[in-house]
Amino acid sequence: MKENIIATKTFDFALSIVNLFVQLKKENEFIISKQILRSATSIGANVEEAIAAQSRKDFIHKMSIASKEARETKYWLRLLDKSDLTTIEINDYLIEVEHIINIITKIIKTSQEAK
Repeated sequence: MKENIIATKTFDFALSIVNLFVQLKKENEFIISKQILRSATSIGANVEEAIAAQSRKDFIHKMSIASKEARETKYWLRLLDKSDLTTIEINDYLIEVEHIINIITKIIKTSQEAK
């Protein structure tokens, strides 16, 4: 079976966010970290649902939700990065979520153009 790159990327990203959440809890940051955990893990969950979509319309819908969750994750990561709530370097997470957003956007556009 061929590897699904976006499914792998979003799973690996979610795993890295789970580890970030654990680190943030050790620094007593509980508010933003919970938001990041929820939205970041939702990206991959929606990609997995899209893979099992019943139609192209359903696929596009699920991928669009994944895109929204990725953008929300980017927002929370930026907020955390600019705050004084942690000493953890956030830039690599921002780069990865931006990459994920770009891939999902391309997938959605390609799917919408397909006939």
